[in-house]
Amino acid sequence: MTDAYLLAIDQGTTSSRAMVFDGQGRPLAKSQRDLPQIFPANGWVEHDPEFIWTDTVGVCRRALAKAGIGAGQLAGIGITNQRETTILWERRSGRPLHNAIVWQDRRTAQLCRRLAAQGLQAMVQARTGLLIDPYFSASKLAWLFSHIPGARQRARRGELCFGTVDSWLLFRLTGGRVHATDASNASRTMLYNIHTGQWDPEMLALFDIPAEVLPQVRDNCADFGWTTEGLLGRPVPILAMAGDQQAALVGQACLSPGMIKSTYGTGCFMLLNCGGQATPSANQLLTTVAYRLGGRVTYAIEGSIFVAGAAVQWLRDQLGLIGQASETMEYAKSLPDNGGVYFVPAFTGLGAPHWDPEARGGILGLTRDTTRAHLARAALEAQAYQTRDLLEAMRLDSGQEISVIRVDGGMVANDWMCQFLADLTGIAVERPAINEATALGAALLAGFKAGVLTSLAEIGQGWRRERYFEPALEPAHREELYAGWRRAVRRLMG
Repeated sequence: MTDAYLLAIDQGTTSSRAMVFDGQGRPLAKSQRDLPQIFPANGWVEHDPEFIWTDTVGVCRRALAKAGIGAGQLAGIGITNQRETTILWERRSGRPLHNAIVWQDRRTAQLCRRLAAQGLQAMVQARTGLLIDPYFSASKLAWLFSHIPGARQRARRGELCFGTVDSWLLFRLTGGRVHATDASNASRTMLYNIHTGQWDPEMLALFDIPAEVLPQVRDNCADFGWTTEGLLGRPVPILAMAGDQQAALVGQACLSPGMIKSTYGTGCFMLLNCGGQATPSANQLLTTVAYRLGGRVTYAIEGSIFVAGAAVQWLRDQLGLIGQASETMEYAKSLPDNGGVYFVPAFTGLGAPHWDPEARGGILGLTRDTTRAHLARAALEAQAYQTRDLLEAMRLDSGQEISVIRVDGGMVANDWMCQFLADLTGIAVERPAINEATALGAALLAGFKAGVLTSLAEIGQGWRRERYFEPALEPAHREELYAGWRRAVRRLMG
């Protein structure tokens, strides 16, 4: 590695942030700004695309200032982003036609149920690796075309652009010169054929999406253009883009088949590297592009949990039971057990492996003895239960026994949660020295394209473990706890 610097843009569901890394992948500076959430109706979630844009520029400038470097010292920029979130904008002006429809949004559940009832699931999964669900971009884009007068006609005339957040930021960063995405983000739209590496005509026809609105699909490491001169002081090359979970897979150096990472942010997302073979899931998981480099695709099996850290955020912001997220660890440690309390945080339905958009959250097992400590502990325990749901399905799909999980994200700073995760799954948990795996992955991909890294093997060599959590719970007690969780989930589904 050289002494060049790398800038990672990490635009997430609840915040926009930028991080500066040196050529060794060490973080030098970070700037972050919370992103307001918009809830127009029950189950609907939106963001203001202009807030995403202005906040991103602001955190980039502040991160560079904190690091004490200028844009001219950057070897390149890597972008990583909340996936599936859907934006439609004017090609000429860059003006968004509607708020961004966030991946958590469930407004298209009825459309998805209708398509599934028509027996289309097998076809959709065979082409895209995905299940028919409001989670993905296709039904959200179809909704926008159906509710914005004249939008579909304008799209056919080439006047509009569709993109996930990566494409939106790239378009604005380059002054409208580049409308592109990468293979990992494209694979989350339900419009992209993960086998041919092209937008799928049959999927476009199914959702009545004009091809003219789509971005060009590139490798994760590619020449994505240059920032306009006025943004950061001088133009900087944009050299990498990846969906946040795929970027975290790279940041966690899970670059060999069989390696697995789980990220605990707003939601929880577990990816198992499958190598060059697109492994179909028979257990309600997703087959997705992990990354595409030099035209060669590496695939992953993914399990998606919609609510992880958002459950703790809800206890803090909506109920006022805690002042800050870190308090949950002390509350959990203060109790000898969970008191029979289970928190199923299905605020926007249940993701993998249940895929029930109609399910809603619930707290079960409440008694007069239940305290805020029980609710805080239940919110942490829920992450381990949901993770085990995914692991059970992954074992069946992959035929592999998983011996270790690499974890990252804001929640894994909580030692109690990491230990309970190991206890409940019966699998060792590794926490990295650099927890910002998503931003790190984007920076490393940019560094690879810039020549700061000479090979992907350097990523694996540079990965360091900060702490190792071994299972310590008696197997019988582990199964008893998990059985209670499964009963709670069954009561809330449908």
